[in-house]
Amino acid sequence: MRDARLDAYLDEHGLESVWFARPNAFAWLTGGNNVVDREGDVGVAAAGYDGSDVTVVTDNIEAPRLTDEELADDVAVETFEWHADSLADAVAARAAEPAAADFDVPGFDAVDARELRQPLSEEDIEAYRTLGRETAAAVEAVARELQPGDTEREAASALRVALSARGIESPVALAGGAERAQQYRHYTPQPVELGDYALLSVSAEMAGLHASCTRAVAFDAPEWLDERHDAATAVEAQALAATQEVGQSGGTAGDVFEAVQDAYAAVGYEGEWRNHHQGGAAGFAGREWIATPGHDAPVHLPMAYAWNPTVQGAKSEDTVLVTEDGFESLTTTGDWPTLTATAPDYDVEIERPAILDGGADE
Repeated sequence: MRDARLDAYLDEHGLESVWFARPNAFAWLTGGNNVVDREGDVGVAAAGYDGSDVTVVTDNIEAPRLTDEELADDVAVETFEWHADSLADAVAARAAEPAAADFDVPGFDAVDARELRQPLSEEDIEAYRTLGRETAAAVEAVARELQPGDTEREAASALRVALSARGIESPVALAGGAERAQQYRHYTPQPVELGDYALLSVSAEMAGLHASCTRAVAFDAPEWLDERHDAATAVEAQALAATQEVGQSGGTAGDVFEAVQDAYAAVGYEGEWRNHHQGGAAGFAGREWIATPGHDAPVHLPMAYAWNPTVQGAKSEDTVLVTEDGFESLTTTGDWPTLTATAPDYDVEIERPAILDGGADE
């Protein structure tokens, strides 16, 4: 499937090769990891496709490790001396031209890999199931051990350790206690106690794929928490139902966003969508796109979607495979309590994670 999409891209744009050095696109093409420094937008190697073969260009520092640990045997690796060239210059010297790249290479066109990565292949979906299951297991294991006196930073550190132990990176690991989860939609962890309840949210990455999920744990929950959580799950159910309908009809992300806005109004929180982004398509990025009013991104099926509606102090989020025929929650273990969420404007009911009773009074 990758070859067919890339062949079509080369033909459409009159190119001889296309090159990817951004980590998510490199992983999509090769299945390998080209990251050493996570602060950089571009990795230590570039992968190119010329209509028949995949070639990786990297320096002599990285070539042995990538060959031994990251790349398939049929991927050719071309090496340059680390002190002699930049990655861009090394690619320019070796690429069949005309060419395009997802990073700055002199004389090359620019390529945005997001559309090439959608929809997901069967191989992607199988890998996603593993990532989603392991991500949920890590988050839920941490959630079950939380106590009201734990700090947000302690909870977030536990999330990172639990994910890392499973071979999963954690680009986002948020832990919000009762006070800050009500104040901020992105509860970056602070050295404050969780208190009456906690929200744990992660975006996790393995082999380029990203999975996001949120879990809520209540110790002495405020009276409003259940109602707001239920409202958020209803909005998420509507987002998923609309995603399927729009994907079948050839609509856009903006069409789904209209359904999300309608859902907020239907559950009594009209305009609440203004306080946080609502999510969108997931895959080889935390979000391949984030839906906004009028957004013209096409909605593909089958594809993973991570919708994340919030109602002040509550959030509902999982990564869900949406197909022509149904919905499959990828970030699930089967061991977490659930509730049935009904989409306000669709005849659709979807099981969503409920709030875990942390048993503070037991």
